[in-house]
Formats: sequence, structure tokens, C-alpha cells
Amino acid sequence: MPNSTKNVVAVMLAGGQGSRLHELTADTCKPAVSFAGGRRIVDWTMDNLVRTQPDKVFVATQYRPAALIDHLNTHWRQGFTSGTLTICEGATVTGRPEGYVGTADAVTRNLDQIAAAAPDVVLVVAADHVYRMDYAAMIAAHRASNRPVTVAVDRVPVEMAHSFGVIEADAMGRVDAFVEKPLCAKPMVGDPAHIMASMGIYVFDWPWLRDTLMRDSSDARSAHDFGHDILPEAVRSDLVQAYDVAAHEPGFYWRDVGTLDALRQTCIDLMDKMSPCLNPAYPAGNSLTDQPTLIVQQNSVVLPGAMVSRGARLRNTIVAPGCVVPGTFEAGYDLEHDATHFRVTPEGTVLITPTMLARHSAGIMRPHLMPNAAHAASLKVTHR
Repeated sequence: MPNSTKNVVAVMLAGGQGSRLHELTADTCKPAVSFAGGRRIVDWTMDNLVRTQPDKVFVATQYRPAALIDHLNTHWRQGFTSGTLTICEGATVTGRPEGYVGTADAVTRNLDQIAAAAPDVVLVVAADHVYRMDYAAMIAAHRASNRPVTVAVDRVPVEMAHSFGVIEADAMGRVDAFVEKPLCAKPMVGDPAHIMASMGIYVFDWPWLRDTLMRDSSDARSAHDFGHDILPEAVRSDLVQAYDVAAHEPGFYWRDVGTLDALRQTCIDLMDKMSPCLNPAYPAGNSLTDQPTLIVQQNSVVLPGAMVSRGARLRNTIVAPGCVVPGTFEAGYDLEHDATHFRVTPEGTVLITPTMLARHSAGIMRPHLMPNAAHAASLKVTHR
């Protein structure tokens, strides 16, 4: 094990509902959503953790965790030494049905377990991003920075700033500004097309994190969230170092698949081999045969467990598991019509689920998805 990962505890935040994925997360949490190559979204983060081998890994779950917990126990637990992986269900840990109240609270509520592992540093990662990253390199950079907080960053198109925490840092990586999901953002110096976005991956000195979270827990004004409360306060105190992953890992690929459009495009990137971020392999001896994600016709994605009959015409469409699409079916060519039966995003991605398909076959419309034709006319349809 590399020295940089000794005395390291990792906390994976896996409680997200993923409301912007709509029906895909109706019955399960976002990290457990089926994805490219028969994997789940969580698999990329788990693969990174297995390659890092922290002393302990705590998984904080919340919204509809059953499928996620079963998946982790079945496919990932044996990738760590016995006793390393611990599931921390929000309702059980807090004793309240609503569970954790924020991302920072998910760590605060498990401080005693973290303390028992006696770490020097704590790695906090999200369970719902697609990327391959060397956490050990980031941890080593953190230890050398002499700052108690390091945040991983990546370049994101400036028009997407409203979806991310935006970082401003000097040439040495010292973070001097952070704004969570601004309506408009200052682009990077020398790169007017991009902003520097927080990836939601942090390394903390354990004493600093422990003391900060304890103070935050008693602050009635706090949302108990890393992006909203913990990181901004640390930036104001000049305690944060940025870790530019792409500068250390050439060809780095990272996507937050928090929307239907992002999920569809990321599936296409991975299956078209446009990204070096290969499908993660489950630990040896516990393999799963790949279930292909099909890319059909006009940038449409057929997720594992769905079938599309010959003759069907699809464009910019996601076909959810369980669907059997008949050969006479068409979607993505008339968005106003599609939106009366299926979910259509403002960018023009069409989501089809088994329930929607059944309603379509029965001629039952879903008018609330598109209240007027003017909205349909405003939809942007992009072609790769």
C-alpha cells in the first residue's frame, strides 16, 4: 500500500435521490441507477476506492438504499480487507426517518466511528459521478500542501456554472473564492470558455474536520452541507488548496451524471470509447457478465434490461430497463407529441420507462410534463 494512503479513512456520500433523473430514481437512489455496460453509477467511485485501499470506508446512505446496499455487499465488499467497508444508513444512525440533514451532517453523525480508526486525514467522495481517479496522488498532494483542506477541481464549460460549486485559485492552487452554483461565474484566467468546478471530492486533516463539524453541528443557521457551509468558511479563512486532477492525470474524464441529458451523453462517451474512463471491473472472483448498453440510431441509449425491436426510430432517447419498444415506435422526432406521453428535457432528451410506454400504448396522455406547445418550441435538440 502506498504510504500516502496509510491512516486514511474514506467517507462516500451515497444518499442522493437524484431528483433530476426523475423516473430513473423513483425506486432507488441515484448511485444505484443502471448505467453503461451493466454497471451502476456508484461503481466508478468504488473502483477508485478499491485501488486506493483506505484503512476504513464508510458509506453514508439515505434515500431508498436497499438496491445500493445489496450491490455493494454483493460486488464490492470483498475488494477490501475484512471489516473495512461499513454501511451507515441515515435513518439508523440518526434515529430519525428523515436521516441526515446535509452532506456535512452525514459525516458528523459518524464522527465516533471515524475517530475509532484513528486517521490522519479523511477523504470524502461522492458516489454519483463517473470518473477514474488516483485518490492516493491527491492525498499525497494534500499532505504536502500544509493546508487542512484540499478540494479536487476540474474544468467545466462556463455556461454550466449554475450546476457546480465554482472555485477561483491562484497559480499555486490557493483557493481565494468559492461560490456554490452561481447564476453567472467568472471564467478561468486565460480560458474564458471554462470555470474551475469543485468535484465534491475533499481531503481533510482529521483534527480540523472533527473540530469544524462539531462547531457546525451546533450552528442553527447552518444547512450542514460541505458546499454551502464548510467549504466557504474554510476559503474565507485561507485554508483551502485546489487539486487540479487533469493537470496530474492526462486525459482525465469526469462527469456528474445528475441530469438525463448528462447521463445519456456520458453513456455515449463511454460506449463510443471517447473517454479513457473504462468500465470498472468488480473485484476478482466476484465478476458480473457485462450487459451491453446499446447506442442506437440518433444518439439514443438503451439501458441494460431494455429491448428495442427492429424498425423502431429513436433520437436523443433513453430507454429505461424493463422497456420493450415495438418496431412501429418512434420517439425524439416530434418533441411536442413525445412530451404528452414521455419525459422530455429542455435540451431535448426523451426518457421512456415501462410505465410511460404502457400509457402510450393505451393512448393515455401525460399533459403535466409539457403544459403548452410554446415549451415544445423552445426545446433545444442537439446532434453529435
